[in-house]
Amino acid sequence: MKIIASYNVKGGVGKTATVVNLAYLCANEGKNTLIWDLDPQGASSYYFRIKPKIKGGTEKIMQSKKGIYELIKGTDFENLDLLPADFSYRNMDLSLHEKKNSVKQFKKILAPLSKEYDYVFLDCAPNISLVSENIFKVASALLIPIIPTILSVRMLEQILKFTKENQLNTAQMLPFFSMVDRRKKMHKETMQEIPQKYSFFLKSFIPYSSDIEKMGIERAPIAYFSPQKPSSTAYRKLWKEIQEAL
Repeated sequence: MKIIASYNVKGGVGKTATVVNLAYLCANEGKNTLIWDLDPQGASSYYFRIKPKIKGGTEKIMQSKKGIYELIKGTDFENLDLLPADFSYRNMDLSLHEKKNSVKQFKKILAPLSKEYDYVFLDCAPNISLVSENIFKVASALLIPIIPTILSVRMLEQILKFTKENQLNTAQMLPFFSMVDRRKKMHKETMQEIPQKYSFFLKSFIPYSSDIEKMGIERAPIAYFSPQKPSSTAYRKLWKEIQEAL
């Protein structure tokens, strides 16, 4: 089972759109796929028309002796399930602090799913916390959407520094450019310069597109409702490159 986290300290960079579309493409290939919506705002849950609510909240996930199977919901798409968000996730750090081996709790929670799922995608909230440390420990790969601006790239440097200082750099780092506007000079210059500094930067990128924003109206992956659009093509290229990297 491969665990892929979409993460960035900065919000509004396309983390959720990345998870929703890549998980859909993965499931469409016949892979048993799960999304865990870890963001209390519940955007992934919303896109798949699933109520962002878990009876018992965070404590139910942490203490369930039966595992989390009973909390998982099916989506409208074959091979694709979702563990919904819950507003209590905003206090998940507190629950983790109370546990022994607090940075290994996600590994414990997700381990029983290895016989059921080929891929698990984590839609992460934009912060650095004990939840983040769990994500870094359990993830096979850390997808990091980066808007091609100086401040956004600075976030990547902070993530790399944090994982190194806390010995959490076990996940494969896979940053890529997101919400790219090729008409902007800064975007073009940043896209030329940064990959020279970080050799592990993915070549695929996701353009800024109003079609992606329509996901909120359609409540479905763009790769489903507009498969021929350039944005859909971009997500397919990104998914192929990620598979090759893994």
